[in-house]
Amino acid sequence: MTNYHKEHSKLRKYWMLMRPHTLTAAIVPVLVGTAIAKLYLLGGEDHLRLDLILAMLIASLLIQAATNMFNEYFDYKKGLDDHTSVGIGGAIVRDGMSPKLVMNLAILFYIIAAILGIYLASQSSFWIIPVGVLCMAVGYLYTGGPFPISWTPFGEIFAGVFMGMFIILLAFFIQTGNIQTYAIWLSIPIVITIGLINMANNIRDRKKDKRSGRRTLPILLGKKLSVLLMAFMYLVAYLWVIYTVIFKPGGSFFYLLVLLSFPWPIKVIRRFQRFDRPETMMPAMAAAGKLNTFFGLLYALGIYISALLGGA
Repeated sequence: MTNYHKEHSKLRKYWMLMRPHTLTAAIVPVLVGTAIAKLYLLGGEDHLRLDLILAMLIASLLIQAATNMFNEYFDYKKGLDDHTSVGIGGAIVRDGMSPKLVMNLAILFYIIAAILGIYLASQSSFWIIPVGVLCMAVGYLYTGGPFPISWTPFGEIFAGVFMGMFIILLAFFIQTGNIQTYAIWLSIPIVITIGLINMANNIRDRKKDKRSGRRTLPILLGKKLSVLLMAFMYLVAYLWVIYTVIFKPGGSFFYLLVLLSFPWPIKVIRRFQRFDRPETMMPAMAAAGKLNTFFGLLYALGIYISALLGGA
């Protein structure tokens, strides 16, 4: 193997360690929160600060990537991952990465994210520091600590609220200096789509998780009810946007751009209904991630266009 191919293979291991298919879950909330801020600043003299957007994006990506590394590390330590495990994880059991290296990288990413958080606080309010610390703590405690969140039925809620709502509100706050109830309202569909990425993962892994002693929501509900709940929550996300457009003051028809993503939840549900083995459910899980990406980008675009056109 040439040096080029060796380096390429090594870089690919690091890239896969970050679980890139999940990283849009960090990008989408920042873009949505920034778009809402643009809408709020409509007509004022204040403009969006690109340095704050960039710092927020990088910090969110680092926290998400570090959370994935903590997950990799603790799943290995608890014996949940082996060479037969399905999914994008496996940097330790399949690629031979040192567990200590994985943990150190996660800590390094957290340190850089914290430095960026201090910069954001210096440009807005130091009140965002405890909020950022809380988000980082949840990222660690999702799989770390004596009572990991991922072992409980509340993983979807924590993922949706802390990765979705909190990041949206932080992105909004650093641009505007306050929090508005309308921003909270607009965050709900993203809370749902991010939470359902987590649920897709838990549906795929429910049998192995049950053997390990986990009590995730899909384990408690069973696959059939879990998929039905997933379908219902996807419907709620779309109906939430439609209701906002029709009934909420300031709602814009441009928000309906999210309807262009509607084929994706159909793909997610059909694939979960059709397959049951972990390896055959991988396309369903990938579709859940793509749905969040397309839904979120279209949602942010609709809000931003509305702001540019004066809230039309």
